[in-house]
Amino acid sequence: MRALRLLPLLLALACSGSIDGPSGEGPPGTEPPNPEDRLPELAPGPAVLARLTGDQYRNTLTDLLGAPLPALEIEPDTAPYLFFHIGAASTTLSERGTQLYEQAAHQVVEAVLADPTRRASVLGCEPTAAGDACLRSVVETFGARAFRRPLTEAEVDRWLNASTEASGGDVARATHLLLAGMLQAPSFLYRVEVGEPDPARAERRRYTSYEMASRLSYLLWNTMPDAELLDAAARDALTDEDELYAQAARLLDDARARKATQQFFAQYLDLGRLDHVERDPARYPGWTESMVRSMRTEIELVVDDLVFRRDADVRELFSAPHTFVNAELASLYGIDAPGASDVAFVPYDFDPSSPRAGVLTTGAFLAMNAHPTETSPTLRGKFVRERVLCQTVPPPPDNVNLDLSDPSGTPRTLRERLEQHRRNPECAACHADIDPPGMLFEHFDSVGVWREEEEGGPVDSSGDLDGTPLDDARDLATVLADDARVPACMVKQLYRHASGRLEVASEARALRSLTEQFEASGYRFRDLLLALATSESFRTLAPLEPSSSEVGE
Repeated sequence: MRALRLLPLLLALACSGSIDGPSGEGPPGTEPPNPEDRLPELAPGPAVLARLTGDQYRNTLTDLLGAPLPALEIEPDTAPYLFFHIGAASTTLSERGTQLYEQAAHQVVEAVLADPTRRASVLGCEPTAAGDACLRSVVETFGARAFRRPLTEAEVDRWLNASTEASGGDVARATHLLLAGMLQAPSFLYRVEVGEPDPARAERRRYTSYEMASRLSYLLWNTMPDAELLDAAARDALTDEDELYAQAARLLDDARARKATQQFFAQYLDLGRLDHVERDPARYPGWTESMVRSMRTEIELVVDDLVFRRDADVRELFSAPHTFVNAELASLYGIDAPGASDVAFVPYDFDPSSPRAGVLTTGAFLAMNAHPTETSPTLRGKFVRERVLCQTVPPPPDNVNLDLSDPSGTPRTLRERLEQHRRNPECAACHADIDPPGMLFEHFDSVGVWREEEEGGPVDSSGDLDGTPLDDARDLATVLADDARVPACMVKQLYRHASGRLEVASEARALRSLTEQFEASGYRFRDLLLALATSESFRTLAPLEPSSSEVGE
């Protein structure tokens, strides 16, 4: 009983992020201090101890126990530096979070054991007494899947003895406590990846085959390894680069890879903010209750088309005049899209003279980066700087007045009000960077509808990017199509997503190598995923600190 009672305490005390602490962290866009032509030899970054994200937790439970799952409440994910994986590796589990995991574990086990089919599938045998051979088999087989590695003999004995003692000899209770206890264990809730000595390089460690099975599966599927991956790990085959490539390619051919890839792009593009977009239909007649869902679907279809259907140059995300629309988006964009309906999306190619090209002219981007009643060149320019080019935009000073309303009551364009705002020396430097590219979108209103006038006068959408004069968003799309910072930024963001942390200075060579491989592939995102999965930087880690210790079961 004592071991099971200690499980919540183990969860609360389990390391909440770094095992030996990421070094060299900085704000998004921070560049390594070394010039490109003097990059140091790769020294892999530190290990992190990441909890399963909410999606990973539910996906893993479903793969372990089958569907459906009861409604489970757990603490929501956080996304520092854009990604849930970084939040999972850097935030501490609260006392309430521990209680919610305990509650969820008992809920799901009760549901599974009450269903004869699922019960037989999970247990594999029917225990007749607490601590019998069947329950030992459950510890060994279910535990190996739940922990993504085989249990030691000592671990098997501890789990079996603890469940027997806690149940008072009642076999049904012993079975329930055993499964629920394992679903609260750090080895289930956390991805414990500390590596082993690297026989090729004494100054670093490499991830074990079982750890690589998890790293690969949670990167490409957002769930636990399947039987084939675990079999490869049992043969210690996943320390071999060729085997790792073959497994990664297999995973990418599965439908789960499409969903996991969509989740990366949703975080990279910050699509979660769409859920908070609201507009008054009286002010914006084309706005409907389902518009946000349509906008999200449009981006998802564009990503799926680029990455999986066509396996095309993913830089087109920001530059290609090609999208997918349903009837309400076609109306919003003022286009005729034969075959589109309320539910049916159809591919659509914008005319070369159209002002739209790339994701930055979609309703999703334009509505997310605007205010409920007017546009925001500042938000739109900030997105371009931070998300597309990986540049740092510092927050405004605490005492700066962000109110752009005109106290005189005289109608003035947003451009005029921003120009007055920039006269404040504390605002000038930052706004000089983000407003000029943001102004390029001024022909699009707060929901993404094209407009010719503002406050009774013609819209001026002129601006620039780093001193290059541009007329509008279509000009920006043309420039971004060949801007080397765009693919380099995508590589950096994927690297952070996969690592669960910011890159450190000694990984600059790894990022450059991945960017070069990305370029050589024709900027195909699937090839980037394969290059990352087989890279030294994904397969190795820095030595652990002497004080570090592995988290127990």
